[in-house]
Amino acid sequence: MAPAITLAAEAPKLSAANTGFMLICSALVMLMTPGLAFFYGGMVRVKSTLNMLMMSFISLGIVTILWVLYGFSMAFGTDSGSLIGWNSDWVGLGNIGLTELWPGYTIPVFVFLVFQLMFAIITPALISGALADRVKFSAWALFIALWATVVYFPVAHWVWGTGGWAFELGVIDFAGGTAVHINAGAAALGVILVIGKRVGFKKDPMRPHSLPLVMLGAGLLWFGWFGFNAGSWLGNDDGVGALMFVNTQVATAAAMLAWLIYEKIRHGAFTTLGAASGAVAGLVAITPAGGAVTPLGAIAVGAIAGVLCAMAVGLKYKFGYDDSLDVVGVHLVGGVLGSLLIGFFASGKGQSEVEGLFYGGGLTQFWKQCAGVFAVLAYSLIVSAILAFILDKTMGMRVTEDDEVAGIDQAEHAETAYDFSGAGGGAAKTAATAPVAAAASKKVDA
Repeated sequence: MAPAITLAAEAPKLSAANTGFMLICSALVMLMTPGLAFFYGGMVRVKSTLNMLMMSFISLGIVTILWVLYGFSMAFGTDSGSLIGWNSDWVGLGNIGLTELWPGYTIPVFVFLVFQLMFAIITPALISGALADRVKFSAWALFIALWATVVYFPVAHWVWGTGGWAFELGVIDFAGGTAVHINAGAAALGVILVIGKRVGFKKDPMRPHSLPLVMLGAGLLWFGWFGFNAGSWLGNDDGVGALMFVNTQVATAAAMLAWLIYEKIRHGAFTTLGAASGAVAGLVAITPAGGAVTPLGAIAVGAIAGVLCAMAVGLKYKFGYDDSLDVVGVHLVGGVLGSLLIGFFASGKGQSEVEGLFYGGGLTQFWKQCAGVFAVLAYSLIVSAILAFILDKTMGMRVTEDDEVAGIDQAEHAETAYDFSGAGGGAAKTAATAPVAAAASKKVDA
C-alpha cells in the first residue's frame, strides 16, 4: 500500500454559491432600513410621519458615502491598539480586486464590505425612534455622520475586527447585539437626556397614527432579519447559518407571544402594537445569541426578552426620560439580555464549543459578555451625549416649540404625509356642494 501523502491545505476559492447567498443577505439587510422607517413612521402622530421616514432614509445616503471614504477601513482594517483599524488601500475602495477574497472565507472583499455596510446604515437609524417629533433634520444628519465616525466604526472594530479587544477577549456577538442594538440604544438614551422631552410628554395623547403601517414595518424587519442574522456567518457550508435562521424565527415567535401574554395580564388586551414590539424584541435578543444556543434555548431567550422588554418600555414614565418609540426599552434592554444570556444558554454545539452555565461551562463566558456589553453601553452613551450637547449648543438640536406643536413634517420638509383635499369627501365635498344645496332649498321654498 502506498504511503499516505499529506497535502498542504488548499487556499479558499471563490464560491459562487456563498457569494450569491451573501449578496441576497445584503439586500435583505438593506430592506430592513425602509422597514424600520415604516415601523417608526406608523408609531408617531400623523404630523411627524414624513420626518420619521426621512430620519431612517437619510442614513442610507450618509453612511454609504462615509463607508466608502473611510468607514470600512476604520472598522475592518489592520488593528491599532485593539481600538481601531486602518488600511489605506481601502480608502475610497479603489484598490480592491474584483475576486480578492475576504481572509479565511470564500466571498469577495466587496461582498463582505457591502454586507457590513448595511449594518452600519441601520444602526444610527435605530436611534431616531427615540428622538421623534423634535429634532432638526439638519442636526440629525450631522449627528449621523459624527456618530458613525466616532462611535459605530470603532465599536464595530472592537467586536468584529481582527485584533479588536472584544473580539480577542472572546465576546460572542453573532450579528450585532453589542455593536448594533446596545450601541444604538445607549446612544438614544444619551441623546434624549441632553435634548429633553417632547412638548406635552405624559400630558397629551401620543398614540400611533397608523398601526397597519407599524405591522407592515415589523413584517419587513422580520423578513430582512433572516439576512441580518443568517448572513453573519458569511457562508452556508457548515449549517451554523441554518441554525441561526431557525433560531431567529423561533425566538421572535416566543418573544411576540410572551409580550402579548404579559400585556393581556397587565393591561387586559392583546394589541397589535404589542405583537409588533414583541417580535422586534425577540429579533434583537436573538441577534447576538442565535449561533450559540439551541432552538429550545432560543425559545428561552425570546420569552425572557418579550416579558422584560415589555416591562422596560414603561420605565420612561417612571424615570422621566422621553424615549419616544421605545428604543431604549426594546433595543438597549433586548440587546443586553440577548448578549448576557449567552453566558447561560450557550450549548457548545453551534458557532463554537463555548458552553454557558446551564451546559456545564460555568460563568467564564458570562463575564466576558458583561465586559463587552457594559463597555459598549458606557462608551456609546457618553460619547453620544457629548455629540448631542455640542450640536445643541452650536446649531441647536431641536425645532422650535411652535414648529413641534404645529408639526415637524411641515416645518422641516414642507410636506405632509396625507393630503385629503382632493379625495372628494369630508369638508372639501361639503364646501363644494353647499351652494348647490342652498339653491335647491330656495327653489323648494318658492
